[in-house]
Amino acid sequence: MTGEIKDLLIIPHIKIHNANALSSPFTIGFPAMTAWLGAVHALQRKLNDRDIAVIFSATGVVSHDMELQTYKGDNDFVHSIIGTGNPLDKTGERSAFIEEARCHLDVSLVIQLDNSIELEDADQLIANIEHLLHSSMKMAGGDIEEFKTPFYLNVKDGDSVDMARVKGALMPGYALIERRELMIDAMEKGMDALDALIDYLAIHHRCEIDDEDNITRTHYRKTRNNEPAGWLVPIATGFHGISDLGEAKNQRDAETPHRFAESVVTLGEFKMLHRIQYVEDILWRYGTDGDLYLCQQKNQSTQSSKLNPADHTIESEF
Repeated sequence: MTGEIKDLLIIPHIKIHNANALSSPFTIGFPAMTAWLGAVHALQRKLNDRDIAVIFSATGVVSHDMELQTYKGDNDFVHSIIGTGNPLDKTGERSAFIEEARCHLDVSLVIQLDNSIELEDADQLIANIEHLLHSSMKMAGGDIEEFKTPFYLNVKDGDSVDMARVKGALMPGYALIERRELMIDAMEKGMDALDALIDYLAIHHRCEIDDEDNITRTHYRKTRNNEPAGWLVPIATGFHGISDLGEAKNQRDAETPHRFAESVVTLGEFKMLHRIQYVEDILWRYGTDGDLYLCQQKNQSTQSSKLNPADHTIESEF
């Protein structure tokens, strides 16, 4: 909301080694939003165990660098996953393994606190966060190699001076935002969900020959209202329950009901920070809607549409 006062914790330039790049069963790339919000929730719980009563209500992710661990030779048509070497078994052979897509990342996290804290408490909070990140935490399944000192900001959302402070701490970088509305528009025109996703991600190539037999090669992606749609990527934003709540054999938490679920995938966009006007535009929150358990943004969750969230996302059964 414009003019809202926000208490922000910023953890800049977290370098992560071997993060999980298999965002969903059928996409590879930047880790799923569930991984980032899950890491922040885990950090909150560890802080609460230390009697630091903080509540992290929203998380923004800013990407500075990403190195996907794949390889493509000169004559190869597709990329191959660069796997890890597992130890030899007792016969001297490599044991069977499942290929895992990995990536190395440099990201910053922007975390909104629901409860204001005093300056001396902020120092204690930052000291404990540094200890936890150095000692026992992972992010997106990867190892934290290093990070810059976290800091606390109190900002008025939309204020040019405060926004300059936030951007100055995070640039250069790209904030990941949700572009579910592109899926909605395409599906309201009768397009299938998977076709709508691929239509925006596909790169089309064209060759034209003029009267003098000169060949002009061009490539392009789908536009929206004759304008580029942005740097679009598929992102996993949650799960869709496919079974009733109940108990499962050997479930991790015996006190919490269990259910089977599939990944939910939609479109996202990496947006340069200088184009961000409000902190709220980059923040993600947990949300539920029936059988859907989602990470979503306020401008998307409140958007009016004839379609419900299940209609404009793709489940992994595809």
